[in-house]
Amino acid sequence: MNRIYKIYIAGKITGLSNYQDKFNRAERMLAALGHKVMNPSILPDTFPWEAYMPICYAMIDACDSIYLLDNWTDSKGANLEHEYALKKGKVIIFEERLPIIMTRRTEI
Repeated sequence: MNRIYKIYIAGKITGLSNYQDKFNRAERMLAALGHKVMNPSILPDTFPWEAYMPICYAMIDACDSIYLLDNWTDSKGANLEHEYALKKGKVIIFEERLPIIMTRRTEI
């Protein structure tokens, strides 16, 4: 039986007009696999990215894993979230590797 994860989605937001589409697609896909998902793109976009980091860290704390969208390396915030998740011992899931994992039907 596959484990159900609580997953935080991380990726580039600042400077992208369609970031919510990418985050929402990932959320729907992960939820369809039975996982519980934290999607930070639901937060309003009226503050600088630094103001969101404490909120995002709290969201990561509530999860056992982090799902890194393929553009995460282009984002200072997502890089910080990745480092934070590593320090907290979270499972790291990379978007570009997920099709391989799903094909093998193994845990993420």
